[in-house]
Amino acid sequence: MQYHETIEDAATIWMAAGNCRNYPPAVFFPSDGVGVDRARKICVNCPVAAQCLEYALAERIEHGVWGGCSERERRRIQKRRRVELGVR
Repeated sequence: MQYHETIEDAATIWMAAGNCRNYPPAVFFPSDGVGVDRARKICVNCPVAAQCLEYALAERIEHGVWGGCSERERRRIQKRRRVELGVR
């Protein structure tokens, strides 16, 4: 790691490899289901989709499409993981 990089930079370096880098951010913060579907299509072949989803889950990001999952889908994943761990 270079001296000018921060720990936060190291934790998000994968973002530079995301398919999303070729689109405006607004594409991933849609206001309707059609927009969510468009963002998912971009994410489907993304080489860092799994890292993106895990980042959004770990940081509890509430808005947008991350790792191909909408806000609602991420809430379901969080709930399922809590149930699997026996945590309420």
